[in-house]
Amino acid sequence: MQHPGELKIQDYTYELPDDRIAKYPLEIRDASKLLVYKEGNITEDIYRNIATHIPAETLLVFNQTKVVHARLLFKKPTGGIIEVFCLEPHEQYADVHTAMLQKGKVWWSCMIGGASKWKHGMVLQLSHDNPAFILSAYIVERETGAYVLELSWNNEDLTFAEILHYAGKVPLPPYLHRDAEQSDEERYQTIFAKEEGSVAAPTAGLHFTEQVLSSLEEKNIDTAFVTLHVGAGTFKPVKSETMQEHEMHAEWLEVDVPTLQTLIAHLSKGIVAVGTTSARTLESLYWIGAKMHTGKSLDLHGIAVTQWEPYESNHLITTEQALQAIIDWLKANGYKKLVTRTQIIIAPGYEFKLIKGLVTNFHQPQSTLLLLVAALIGNNWRTIYNYALQHSYRFLSYGDGCLLWK
Repeated sequence: MQHPGELKIQDYTYELPDDRIAKYPLEIRDASKLLVYKEGNITEDIYRNIATHIPAETLLVFNQTKVVHARLLFKKPTGGIIEVFCLEPHEQYADVHTAMLQKGKVWWSCMIGGASKWKHGMVLQLSHDNPAFILSAYIVERETGAYVLELSWNNEDLTFAEILHYAGKVPLPPYLHRDAEQSDEERYQTIFAKEEGSVAAPTAGLHFTEQVLSSLEEKNIDTAFVTLHVGAGTFKPVKSETMQEHEMHAEWLEVDVPTLQTLIAHLSKGIVAVGTTSARTLESLYWIGAKMHTGKSLDLHGIAVTQWEPYESNHLITTEQALQAIIDWLKANGYKKLVTRTQIIIAPGYEFKLIKGLVTNFHQPQSTLLLLVAALIGNNWRTIYNYALQHSYRFLSYGDGCLLWK
């Protein structure tokens, strides 16, 4: 497998005018435009009709993560505002779910807006009335690019998930350049969101409605759900000249045994990932299973797949063998689902193991998300993006999308 470390990110840029960035979603979710790319041909439709472009018995895999209110605004004693952006739980917790259920106190990795104004030893507070609680924040330590905060609250009936829900705000992407509004509570969330933990929506899923899901079922197109908790790193631009110097963000994933069995059953029929997060989850499974199959050491409590691992491994087992190895390992150890983190970077040179297609939005220039698209369809990504720009497609999180076939 070709190593993408020498790729120059400037080769994956394009001019995106600000007026092409969708600041708000369309009023109706499934009315968004859908560009379909297959065998070098581009056709147009809307999401409501996506089932007509997918063969029967294909498996669509969705990310069921739920966006949390990750933005907290604390007031200093002098009256100034310090913004805290909750990234992910401290490493002491087994997974995101466990950390979200903590009561009274939790440690969290956060970004801080105005950190220089937060004096050493100062405890910041945020008051909420209904239900009544005071949330306190204290800096424990500095990390690379973030801080570990101790967040504590005086209503121990409430979990941290509930604290965020009441006290936090919807973490809209920074490129929207606007504050969250009431409508974002519903629209910056998929209709099937279930597992709390993301600080950004898996936006490819935002276009799907009950009507669209019914149309998939009517055509005998199967669906499955995985969880990848999207981190703020998804917006992190590649600032190094080549990819070798870029550190990919790690994110928590969860996949249960029935879903792994469903994936095996559909390997010959075709699997389509809805979103880059679903794609990263699915492809990570191969590398996790390959290590389990060969008996190599695996750090499920740390990072199970490091960013360059797929390009430096010599695993030659089949995808079915890899998925079955995970099932066997989980059953042997008494687990119902795989819970770990992945740092996988999918870029040109990557050989896809599970997916044959991808439903996704249009991504930022010089982003790792655009590299994933280029890995799937090659240099034709530029033709597709030029077409979208010329035909009034809306870009980024609240924009239109595409169905891309490998």
